[in-house]
Parts: sequence; C-alpha cells; structure tokens
Amino acid sequence: MDMTNEEMEVFSRLYEEISSNTSVHIILQTYFESVSHYEKLVGIPVKGIGLDFVYGLEDNIEAIEQYGFPKDKILGVGIIDGRNIWRSNLRESHQLISRLSKHIPLQNQLLQPSSSLLHVPVSLAQETHLDPIVKDALAFGDEKLEELRLLRDVANDPSQTSLLTHHQETFEKLNQSNWRDKKETPSLPTKRTQTFSERYRVQNQKWDLPLLPTTTIGSFPQTKEVRRARFSWRKGEISNDTYETNIKSMIEKWIRIQEKLDIDVLVHGEFERNDMVEFFGEKLNGFAFSNNGWVQSYGSRCVKPPIIFGNVSLDHPMTLKETLYAQSLTDRPVKGMLTGPVTILNWSFVRNDIPHQEVAYQIAEALLKEVQSLEHAGITMIQVDEPALREGLPLKKEKHETYLHWAVEAFRMSTSDVAVTTQIHTHMCYSDFNQIIEAIKALDADVISIETSRSHAEIISAFESTVYDKGIGLGVYDIHSPRVPAVEEMTSVIERALSVLPAELFWVNPDCGLKTRGEHETVAALEIMVKAAKTVRNQLTKELIR
Repeated sequence: MDMTNEEMEVFSRLYEEISSNTSVHIILQTYFESVSHYEKLVGIPVKGIGLDFVYGLEDNIEAIEQYGFPKDKILGVGIIDGRNIWRSNLRESHQLISRLSKHIPLQNQLLQPSSSLLHVPVSLAQETHLDPIVKDALAFGDEKLEELRLLRDVANDPSQTSLLTHHQETFEKLNQSNWRDKKETPSLPTKRTQTFSERYRVQNQKWDLPLLPTTTIGSFPQTKEVRRARFSWRKGEISNDTYETNIKSMIEKWIRIQEKLDIDVLVHGEFERNDMVEFFGEKLNGFAFSNNGWVQSYGSRCVKPPIIFGNVSLDHPMTLKETLYAQSLTDRPVKGMLTGPVTILNWSFVRNDIPHQEVAYQIAEALLKEVQSLEHAGITMIQVDEPALREGLPLKKEKHETYLHWAVEAFRMSTSDVAVTTQIHTHMCYSDFNQIIEAIKALDADVISIETSRSHAEIISAFESTVYDKGIGLGVYDIHSPRVPAVEEMTSVIERALSVLPAELFWVNPDCGLKTRGEHETVAALEIMVKAAKTVRNQLTKELIR
C-alpha cells in the first residue's frame, strides 16, 4: 500500500530491532503491488527481499534498474501469478530473469510465485470435464510449481529453452480460438435519460409506497431441504419438473410469509441459486467451472470461483421464469434480482489476455439484456447487486480513480437503457464505504441498500458531510448473527439515519441477504423490522400533521 515517510521510518526501525536480536535469516516478502520507498526498503538489514513482478512489475524492475540491488541480499523474484489460474508466459518470464540478471547474479535470485498460492486451487489433476483447450491454458497450485521448476531449469541451462516453446503452445490454442475473437467494446448508454428527481416523481406515482417502505435484500433461508433438492437434481436423481415444482413451492411459501409480515416490496427468495456469481456464470457464455477448484474465502468458508475464459454474452433470460412466477402470486411489487458486472468480475478467475475493464463491459452488456427482458415482461423494480465493488479497489491511491471510473461505468451500462418507470436498486456489503462514497453516488441507482450494522452505523457519518439525494436503505439489523434484535434497536438505527438522510428517500431493510439464516429467526427479525418501520413512520406522520 502507500506508505508515508514516517511510516517507512517506523517500519525500518522495527526490522533493525528484529534483525539485531536474532541470528535467523529473514526474507522480507512483499506482494500484490510494487513497493513504496524502494531505496529505503533494500537498506533494511535482512537476508532477502521478495518483490511482486506480476502485479508490481514495471515499478519494481524500474526501481532495481535505477537504484540497484544490494550484493549481500537475495531477491525473491515473484514471477508466477499467485492470484490467478492461467499458465504463465514463460518466454516473457525467462526474459525478465535475464533482465534482472544484468543487475543481480542468478545465484542471488530465488524464483517464487508473486504471492502465497492459497489464492488458487490445488491441482488440475482431477479436472476431467473441462474442455481440453481451456484446461491446457490453466495452472493451479501444483502446475504453478511445475512452471517454477521449468523456469529454474531453463535459467540454469539455456539449451533447454525449447521447453518454453512447448509450454507456450498449450495456452496459445485458447488465445487463437473463437472464444476469444476480438470483440468491440460495447457502445451502451451509461446515463439515464431522466434525472433522479424526474424518475423519483414518476416512480412514486406508479408504486404509491408508504413512507419508509420495507423490503429485503434478496435471498431467504437455503435450508438443508433446498440444498438437498438441488444436489439430487444435479445428480439426475430427480427430474426437472420435480425440481421446478419444489422451487415454486418455496417461492410461494415465502411470498405468503412476506405478505403476512406486511413487507412492501417483495423478493422471490433465490431458492434456485447456488451462489450469487456461479448461478449467473452457468447461464452466460464465456464461463467454465471446475469440479474441485476450491479456494479459501474467509475463516473456514471456501468458494469455487467461476472461470471467465472467453467473450461473455447472453443467449437466453436467466431469472425471468422464477421472478414472473413470484409476481403472479401477489399484487405487491416483486424485485428482479441480479448480480452486477463488477461483482461477477471480482469474484471470478478472469481471463488475463485483455484488461479487466473490457471483461466488465462484456458482462454489463449481457446483464443489460437480462434487465430489459425483465422490464419487457413487466418486472420494473430490478436490483443489480455490487457487494464486491469496493473489494476491487487497487491498493495504490493513484489507481483508485481509473478503477472506480470503469467500475461505475460498467454498472451504468447494465442499468441505464431502461424506462423512466423502471426503478433500479443495488446493494453493497462487506466494505468500508466512506472511501468510495462519491462512486456510490455516481452509480445513479434509484435505491441503494448498504450494510451498516456490522460497522456500527459508521457509514451514517459519511452522509453528514456528503449530500446523498437518492433512495437509500441502511441495514437496520445484522443478518450475520442469529440474534433477533429488539424493536428499539432497529428504530434507533432508523432515527439515527434520518438525522442525516431525508425520510422520503429512506428504505428499511436488513443488512444483507438471508440465505444463511434459519426460518424462525428470519421471520422473527423481519416482523420486528416492519414494526420498527411502522413505529417511525407513524411518528413522522404525526409530526407532519402538526
């Protein structure tokens, strides 16, 4: 990350203290970016320094060429990508080693991944169902270690450079395939034709919702029964008709629960979805899925990210059937629920032959087709979630603006070409939002819901200095805990938010989706949430009458 001079001084003193009190040889490992304060860093009394020559390539190598590298230190050459799953271009890697060897003897170079390999799956050995062209272009953990071995052998014996040619040929087949035909960047509207105030007036007339309308974020409890039915269906143990009947029964059950709770804007519950990214990847062109490509997400939770290997496009609607069925059961509005282009990008392994920006735009173009399919079918409240938008923010501040520009643009590509009466919602969670509040405004969503309970409502303070003039829902309770809050706790969050946000634009909702919660606690918490909303709503109504 960026470091101040003062921080670097403290950092240097710490390592001087550590090194002066031990005989252990320390290798100071850096990764994910180029280093700040290179000249001071290489002066720290450690045995070796590891640098990332994948994500920090240009700045790190230019620093070595400008300032040199100490003759008494080992350079850890982070040369194999530890964060993505594609084979390396070993010709380019070999050229980099040769370039570094002009300044650092080969015996002082330690070849290694750019970071820990916990970010990639273990092995391709069991991946028997992937298309051979795609599989040949991949490298999981074991394969990356083989690449390091090959690089070492060629660096020590240049006569073996022909091995690099064979390695290159295996992944060039994918680059030359129809899946990666050159595709023009889509030219899509990135701005609604009406201002928010114009949209707000028309949408208000259409929906006629009460003050402080209530809704949820999208998913409802995925019980063992729901997961078991999906597993049986995927194994072919139950028919499509049986599985769809099961999904419909769950949708109807939760539509009735929401109506009974008197929630204003409903959702279908997402019982047909295994994961908010994988579900869409399975229905989009350009995605592949491993059998065993698990990686750690957080704690003991693991995920199996989709692999974006080619151009992304959409042939058929992805969510229309379930959403329309849910809407047919009720007179209340049911939101269409989609995952946004930046989150699909950031929670996938992404092709590395074109910039991520271009991939995001391709996903946005596909999602716009889905948004318009929903709209044309009469679903005109559509939520496009972007929980991972903040997650993709580069470590270096100088790169923030570029990333946020194309990330916001990708979202707007997927949501702007709609009618004035279509209300676009989005949701964000898992993040410190104060840093990107301007980008959140720039999304131009009609309604945004933001996780707040886990940060103890700190995001509310951001609106004391930043005017937010669109619909917003700050989560009134933490869905990550089974605890059901008291009504006073939820009314307190609402009242705190209304001290800086206009009541006519405020929505009441949980922090996040309810997929991981139990049915009893979900119903109990939502019942209290509606009660809290009505309590504050009645107070505001009385004040207006006065």
